[in-house]
Amino acid sequence: MKRKAPLAVALMHYPTKDRVGDLVATNVTNFDIHDIARACRVYGVDRYYIIHPIKEQLMFVERVLDHWNVGEGSKFNPMRKTALRDVRTAENLQQAMKDWGHENAKLVVTSARSCEGQQPYSFKSFKTALETEDQPYFLLFGTGFGLTRDFIDSCHGILEPIKGNSADDYRHLSVRSAVSICLDRLLGS
Repeated sequence: MKRKAPLAVALMHYPTKDRVGDLVATNVTNFDIHDIARACRVYGVDRYYIIHPIKEQLMFVERVLDHWNVGEGSKFNPMRKTALRDVRTAENLQQAMKDWGHENAKLVVTSARSCEGQQPYSFKSFKTALETEDQPYFLLFGTGFGLTRDFIDSCHGILEPIKGNSADDYRHLSVRSAVSICLDRLLGS
């Protein structure tokens, strides 16, 4: 069944935690721009937002996008231009929601660990919601060592963590891998 609900993905660089749990704003990486954009394009996500509170970080993203959309990169690799067409930047989530035109979107956050107190979504139940509801959804991914608990608690719900099969329950995937796995489970055929 095809997705009915509008869906955007955001890569949040703030409010995130570092390895000791302190509040930080993480750096944008070139890989996250390209790889997540390509995954979002493959699975038909409406928009991919890179959210960062520091203007210089957003300027870096815009320079990368300009290179591939209108600069030398657009001639060198036209497929990259196609993959990057739905990428946008925003200083915060509210700005992204306004830009997308869905300020009432339900916010569903991801985490490598379970979080009590939030509406849990299994991949199956979230996939069903996307296929049957008209309600827009924003699927949020964190960087660093994850989004802060206060931010997670402010969201509508949380998607179940990706669980592998390691003997020690290792779960520290790159965010690029996590986005791809989640989109395939939610939007794949």
